[in-house]
Amino acid sequence: MADSTEETAAAPRRTAAEWRADIVGLVAGIVRWVGLVIALILVVHVILVMGNANQGNGITSFFRDWAEPLALAFKNLFTPDDPKLAVLVNYGLAAVFWLVVSTVVAKLIRRLA
Repeated sequence: MADSTEETAAAPRRTAAEWRADIVGLVAGIVRWVGLVIALILVVHVILVMGNANQGNGITSFFRDWAEPLALAFKNLFTPDDPKLAVLVNYGLAAVFWLVVSTVVAKLIRRLA
């Protein structure tokens, strides 16, 4: 049976550059996933509004409460007469914004690091 120190010595050691690349990849992945989750919350809110979901329901209020601050300045960017259209356009733009920004930031993290 082989000694554990022999196995450790035979295993290739990771360089600092490899560790750094892994950490950068992890951070970029987290940024991308956060953007996706935020966009998903906004899209679900739009779907619930467009589908006339019960506003008193816990699921509907959960997504509405989370979507409000995540929509940033897009909440009232356009003010059409139809409130559903306003939600579709404004929150839809916010979802696209988060997807684009998280993708660009993740690529910048990978490139600059």
